[in-house]
Amino acid sequence: MPVDFTLLENELLRLEKPGRYVGGEYNMRLKPWASVQTHIALVFPDIYELGVPNLGLAILYDILNNQPDVLAERAYAPWHDMESLLRERDFPLYALESKTPLASFDMLGFSLPYESIYTNVLNILDLAKIPLHGSERNETHPLVIAGGQAAYNPEPMADFIDAFVIGEGEEVILDVVHAHQQWKACGAPRAELLKSLAHIPGVYVPALYTVAYHADGTVASITPTLDGIPQVVHKRVAAKLPPPPTAFLVPNLEVVQDRVSIEIMRGCTRGCRFCHAGIVNRPIRERPVEDIIAGMNASLAATGYEEVSLLSLSSSDHKNIVDLVSEVQRNFKNQRLSVTLPSLRIASFSVELMDQLRDLRPGGGFTIAPEAATERLRSIINKPLADEELLETVRAVFRHGWLSLKLYFMIGLPGETLEDVQAIVTICRRINSEARAIVGGRARISVGINAFIPKPHTPFQWVPAEDPALIDQKIRLIRDGFHKTSIKTTFNRPDATQLETWLSRADRRVGQVILKAWQKGARFDAWGDQLKFQTWQEAFAEEGIDPLFYSQRPRPLDETFPWDHISPGVRKQFLLDDYAMSLEGQTRPDCRQNCYYCGILPYYRELRAATPGAEWSCPQ
Repeated sequence: MPVDFTLLENELLRLEKPGRYVGGEYNMRLKPWASVQTHIALVFPDIYELGVPNLGLAILYDILNNQPDVLAERAYAPWHDMESLLRERDFPLYALESKTPLASFDMLGFSLPYESIYTNVLNILDLAKIPLHGSERNETHPLVIAGGQAAYNPEPMADFIDAFVIGEGEEVILDVVHAHQQWKACGAPRAELLKSLAHIPGVYVPALYTVAYHADGTVASITPTLDGIPQVVHKRVAAKLPPPPTAFLVPNLEVVQDRVSIEIMRGCTRGCRFCHAGIVNRPIRERPVEDIIAGMNASLAATGYEEVSLLSLSSSDHKNIVDLVSEVQRNFKNQRLSVTLPSLRIASFSVELMDQLRDLRPGGGFTIAPEAATERLRSIINKPLADEELLETVRAVFRHGWLSLKLYFMIGLPGETLEDVQAIVTICRRINSEARAIVGGRARISVGINAFIPKPHTPFQWVPAEDPALIDQKIRLIRDGFHKTSIKTTFNRPDATQLETWLSRADRRVGQVILKAWQKGARFDAWGDQLKFQTWQEAFAEEGIDPLFYSQRPRPLDETFPWDHISPGVRKQFLLDDYAMSLEGQTRPDCRQNCYYCGILPYYRELRAATPGAEWSCPQ
């Protein structure tokens, strides 16, 4: 039941941003607690400003609250000052809508978009007075589930999460709710709920799997402990994109991406070998132009926003992108509306698309992501692009009147040499010269540099991450190369990249490291000024685990990965073949031009034919 919020609200004025913790936003959904059967708290384990714009949570918030027998409320990670206040007053962490403690909900649903928020998950559970380990929870505790991009390797968090949703949540979340309702009506032990969940396509229950290791520390096997539990958990895929949410929350304070977000397409066919999202979000599904326009109209009317972002992994690959841009311009040209179309491929065609939207985005900038600065290295990562095509795109950007250009590159890519890194400096300086020749000193060039991470379920999952000392050397080379230029550069912290690599490639044993790091004060590890890298190093050492085992070690081609029992629908053999092609510098054209039998289409058709969503009955 709701806590007495009056005991806390006056003290919120002591905090840096009390608006994070009061709720009451426009379009907030608040249902009477007793009017529904199932109560779910959707939790984003980072601060309010990052969680409110998260589209995945917005979609689930909309779907769940549209069910007559379900309510969904929200919680976010409290900042340090709020954590101190909660602990000082022994006050439980609560949901923003009704101020009900999280421990009173039937389910907590955590979003895991990236690995560096794992300690925040533990902190939220602790502040909610919920046992951290799933093995310590009983029938009186909420079911703790999690999903998102980081869930494709669930093992590092296996000790703390009762069930992982693998893949897309639009359909499977309702299956989980139904299974929970059936279990609750039965009054069965908690173990029976976990068994039921494990039979739902796309749900992984780590407590029902056991891990064996070889003497060298590599994974020997991950096997179910019960008959009938799937050996491999396949991701859940929505047959088509459902109508987009439109009644977006209007936040209490300024947040990142403070705008309407409409997903125009899910999936990507480009096949960049470093890209985790490009693999796990297959197959391509496009939202019809009329649905996008209708979603924009409804969202603007429901929120009063004046900015819309049309989202996808590769927007210019939408087969009706020209019609979409024309319709957006026709419908909204007389409104004070800013429209952004991110994730465009490098081509003059993309510049022409953005040019059509110029009246709807005055003063905006242009972003392109070559990722590598030489044609040889771009072939290795399967992002084939001629230098002259890149430069011609840049010229088109500035000839069309754009004044700001952001470029993204990676360092530490497989097969990279110092000459490839020097090429980043060379081509960016040339781009700067080309821009200034067209628009003069008004040209603004900025370059973002990220270190490569060999992510699970990609063709590069067999390669090691680059030695941090060499990454530091490459950063210095780039900084020196841009000295006395107007080019602005930003770099990810090398130690932050190391931590993300360790966590994204880890096995179940690293759960104890995460716990130890949290106990030693690790919080908000995704924040550069908050990361306590030495704390993590100490936690690994105290648990007797060498983190370099996960980051610096080349993987034999026949090694069993900690995530091999989780399938994104793409065959491991396809990834292995693609890795072999990378070693030869061979590329695969866009798979819309030719199918390469990655496995996703047969899996997708079979999954749709099976019509997932079984009825659960009381255990006998």
